[in-house]
Amino acid sequence: MAKIRMQPKIYKSITLLVFLIFCLSQPIRSQQNLPYADDKLLHFGFSLGVNTMDFGVKTSSDSVGARVSTLSPGFSVGIISNLRLSRYFNFRFTPTLHFGQRQLNYFPKLKADSVLITSIPISLPVYIKYSAERKGNFRPYLIAGGGMSIDLATNKENPVLLRPVNLFAEFGVGCDIYFLFFKLAPELKYSIGFNDIFVPLNERESGQVPTSKQRFSDSLSKLTSKMFTLTFNFE
Repeated sequence: MAKIRMQPKIYKSITLLVFLIFCLSQPIRSQQNLPYADDKLLHFGFSLGVNTMDFGVKTSSDSVGARVSTLSPGFSVGIISNLRLSRYFNFRFTPTLHFGQRQLNYFPKLKADSVLITSIPISLPVYIKYSAERKGNFRPYLIAGGGMSIDLATNKENPVLLRPVNLFAEFGVGCDIYFLFFKLAPELKYSIGFNDIFVPLNERESGQVPTSKQRFSDSLSKLTSKMFTLTFNFE
């Protein structure tokens, strides 16, 4: 099972941000802020967050395994467009740019037994957001949807090459917190890719991968994307 290890500085930053949100939310319990915020037909916002990228791996042989054993934190930034459908349902379009990387480790160990893969995908998801009844200045919700992403960091010289286009489904939970002048929502989502994003050697140009590194590609038959994202939405 993959171990999640976050860099200390990023972990401390997330902890501090969550603590500040908790502290700021205490004074607003006694009064209802932005009472008509959810009645707007259309509104916009932005999101900032962190992500951890992972792979679903299928190898070409039972004698060789591969996995992302350590999930490295990355950064995400996006734009929010929200269309009100009813009292409880909203339609959302949130183009988001993610920065991240995955270290694919092989076992039993090969010589230089890991490959680092950097990704900068632009995701273009649409969601249906279902919100519970508002209680004071808090309103929890569920979100589900999917879309397409385009990776801007495809490296043809990497022994493990990824296709730039990926189709995915995504679901998550969050909670709207109403302040005096804006609405903040911590949101946790999980994304699962549908299509195989691995490019085998027989589909690549000759000479792109040195013979000494072809074993990293030969050991794989399929890769699918996975990603956890923790964002803070400002609307």
